[in-house]
Amino acid sequence: MVRAVVVYESIYGNTRVVAEAIAAGLGDHADVIVRRVADADAETLQGARLLVVGGPTHLHGLATSLSRRMAVKAAEEDGHTGVEPQAAEGPGLRAWLSELAGGDLSAAAFDTRIDRSAALTGAAARGIARRLQRRGCTLVAEPESFFVEDSEGPLGEGEVARARAWGASLVQRVAPAGS
Repeated sequence: MVRAVVVYESIYGNTRVVAEAIAAGLGDHADVIVRRVADADAETLQGARLLVVGGPTHLHGLATSLSRRMAVKAAEEDGHTGVEPQAAEGPGLRAWLSELAGGDLSAAAFDTRIDRSAALTGAAARGIARRLQRRGCTLVAEPESFFVEDSEGPLGEGEVARARAWGASLVQRVAPAGS
């Protein structure tokens, strides 16, 4: 059985929900671990054949420490109570990916963003995919976006089911051991 790891960064919880749905889709054919980026270390990846990485789109790309702090502050000002614990603390995907020893891992990238043209919103998944490739990973799918209704969510109708189906499709793209 393929061992898969899903690593995510989330502020409002939308990306976490998508990561969990992807993991559920993978889980029918893989042994899956889901980790928040701050909790994912080298040991987490030990024995993995598939790495799926995702985060929210901030300012047209991957979140930065500044954009995470700004999002948490904006949520507080708006009275939004659904902010992920420690969302603005610890390393983000940028730092985590810069230290990744990808090697022989098959990989896929996803993001959450507003349902508008990527030319207008940006798409963090593209930057995640580029970084995964730079670290030696082999992409098994095009970067994928899952849509939120506005910058804080909620996820659009059908997006959780779509994430689960996408996860199920990924494991089929990983070459069998020994090939």
